[in-house]
Amino acid sequence: MPAQLTLEEVSRVAFLARLQLTDAEKTRLTTDLNGILEQFERLQQLDTENVPPTSHSLPLQNVLRDDAVRPSLPRDQALQNAPEKRDGSFIVPQIVEG
Repeated sequence: MPAQLTLEEVSRVAFLARLQLTDAEKTRLTTDLNGILEQFERLQQLDTENVPPTSHSLPLQNVLRDDAVRPSLPRDQALQNAPEKRDGSFIVPQIVEG
C-alpha cells in the first residue's frame, strides 16, 4: 500500500498554493492524487533493468536545414520605420544600468 495523502495535507498544499478549494474539491483531489500515487507505485514495481535510459518515447532527429546565405531585407528598408536610428543601426532605450 503506497503512502496516502490525507485531506489535511491536500488542504495545506492548496493553502500554500493560494488555491481556494471547497471541501468537495479537496475530497475529490485527495482521491485523485492518491490514485496517481498508486499508479506511480505500480510503475516502480516494473523491472526496467534492461531498458535503456531515454528522454523521448519516439526516436527524434534534427530537422534543421543547413545555413545558407539568402537575400535579406535591405538595411534602409529595415530601418525606415525605426523610431530612432543612427549610422545604420536601431537606437533602443538602455535597459541595463551600470
